[in-house]
Amino acid sequence: MFDPTLLWRAPEVNPINRKARSIPGLNVINLYGRVFFFSWFGFLIAFWSWYAFPPLLHVTIAKDLNLKQTDIANSNIIALVATLLVRLVAGPCCDRFGPRWTFAGCLLVGAIPTALAGTISSASGLMAIRFFVGILGGSFVPCQVWSTGFFDKNVVGTANALTGGFGNAGGGITYFLMPAIFDSLVADQGLTPHVAWRVAFIVPFICITVTAIGMLVLCPDTPTGKWSERHLAAQQNLASHGISGVVVDVPGELTDKATTGTSSPTDSTEKKLGFEAVEPKQTGGFAREAQINEQQMLDTARGEIVVKPSFREALPVILSPQTLVQGGAYFCSFGGELAINSVLGAYYLKNFPTLGQTGTGNWAAMFGLLNVVFRPLGGVISDLIYPHFGVWGKKISIHTLAVVTGVFLIAIGLTDPKDKNTMFGLVAGMAFFLEAGNGANFGLVPHVHPHANGIVSGVTGASGNLGGIVFAIIFRYNNKDYGKVFWIIGVMTIAINLALSWIRPIPKGQVGGR
Repeated sequence: MFDPTLLWRAPEVNPINRKARSIPGLNVINLYGRVFFFSWFGFLIAFWSWYAFPPLLHVTIAKDLNLKQTDIANSNIIALVATLLVRLVAGPCCDRFGPRWTFAGCLLVGAIPTALAGTISSASGLMAIRFFVGILGGSFVPCQVWSTGFFDKNVVGTANALTGGFGNAGGGITYFLMPAIFDSLVADQGLTPHVAWRVAFIVPFICITVTAIGMLVLCPDTPTGKWSERHLAAQQNLASHGISGVVVDVPGELTDKATTGTSSPTDSTEKKLGFEAVEPKQTGGFAREAQINEQQMLDTARGEIVVKPSFREALPVILSPQTLVQGGAYFCSFGGELAINSVLGAYYLKNFPTLGQTGTGNWAAMFGLLNVVFRPLGGVISDLIYPHFGVWGKKISIHTLAVVTGVFLIAIGLTDPKDKNTMFGLVAGMAFFLEAGNGANFGLVPHVHPHANGIVSGVTGASGNLGGIVFAIIFRYNNKDYGKVFWIIGVMTIAINLALSWIRPIPKGQVGGR
C-alpha cells in the first residue's frame, strides 16, 4: 500500500549511485525533492514559452502581421525544427557536461529570442523568432536525464513521467496565460493589441531566467556531487561496502578515437579505477540506504553510471533496435501531441466559432493540462508492471497505449464532431492514452543502454519532435481539413507501433538496467 509520508520524507537511497527509491515531491528542502521540483518546473516554464505563440497566433498576431494560413502552418513547423536539432545535441551534452548545466543553458539561450518576440514585424520575422524560441523545447532531454540521475529503477518511470507530465502541462497553461495576459494589457493597461501581444512575451522571459538561475544556485549535478566525479563516487561507495576485485571504467570522450588491442594500459580511454575494500561505514547525509545484494551493487557500478562514450561506442547505441523502438513510439505519441497542440485551438474555432479566441483557447488548454494527471499515470502504470513482468511489461504497455490512441484519433477524424460534448469527450479520451504513452515511454528509457542515458534520451526526445514536424507538415498541406489529418495520424500510430512491438526491450546480455 502506498505510504503518503513518502511524499515529504527523506527517501531511502541506492548505496552505490545514491539514487532515491521514493519521490519526496512535496519537500523542496530535501535534495531529491528540490531537484524534482526544478526538473518539472523548469520544463513547464520552457514549454509555456515554446508554445506561447499559438494561443494568440490565429487571431491577434495573424491580423497584426497580415499572416496567411500557410504562414501560420510554416511557423508551427519551424518552431519544431530547432527543437529537433537541440534535442539531438542535448543528449551528448548531458553525458559530457551534466544535465543541470545543459538544462540551464537551454533555458537561458531560449529566453533571449522570447524577449525579442516584440520585434517581429513580418511573417519571416515570426519564423526566425519561433525557430530560436524552439531551443526551449530541447530542455526536455536534460529534464529527463537529470530526473533519471536522481531516482532509482523502482520509481524512475514515475519520476520521469511526473517531471515530463507537469512540464508538458505548460502547453496547456500557455492557452490560459497568454490570452489572459494579453486581455489584461488591453483592458487594464490600455495598450493597443499591436503592442499588447508583444509586451506579453516579457512575462515568460522573466520566469525562464529566474528558474535557470535558481537551478544553478540551489541544485547539484548528481546525488553524489559534481558530474565529473560521479564515477569516483561509485568506486568509493563500492569500497565502503566491502566489495573488492572490481574495476569501473573511466569514460572517454565522444570525440575520442577508438582504442586498439595494442593500446597502452595508461591510455585515457583504457584507465580503470582500482580500489581496495574497506569495512562498511555509515556515510553522512545518507542514513537510509536501501538493502540490495552485492551483485546488484556491481551491476549498478558497471552498467548504470552514465559515461561519455567514444563516437564509435555511441553510434551502436543510436542505431540499436532498442533505441529505434523508443524513438518510433515517441515519434507517434509526443509528435502527435505537439502537432495537435498547435492546431487544436484553430480546430475548435472552426467547428465552434461562437467560442471565440479566448473560449477556444481555454478548451484547447485542457488538452495540455491533462498531462498533469495522464502522463504521470503512464509512468506509474509502468512502474507497477515492472516488478511482475519486467522490462517486457513496460514495453507492451507502451504499444498498447499507442494502439488505443490511434483508435481515438481515427474516431475524431472520421466523425469530425460538431457537437461540443462529443468533440471534447473524444479529445479527452485520446489525451489519456496519448499522454500516458509518453509517460510509459520514458519509464522504459532508463533501462535501455543506461550507461548512455543522455544519448538514448536525446534520440528519443528528438524523434518526438521529428514526429511533430512530420504531422505539422501533413496539417499544413491539408489546410483546415483537421479531421482528415487526425485519422491519418491515428493510422500511422497504430502501424508504427505494431511494426516495433516484436523487438526486445533491452539488448541481450546488457549489464544493468534490468
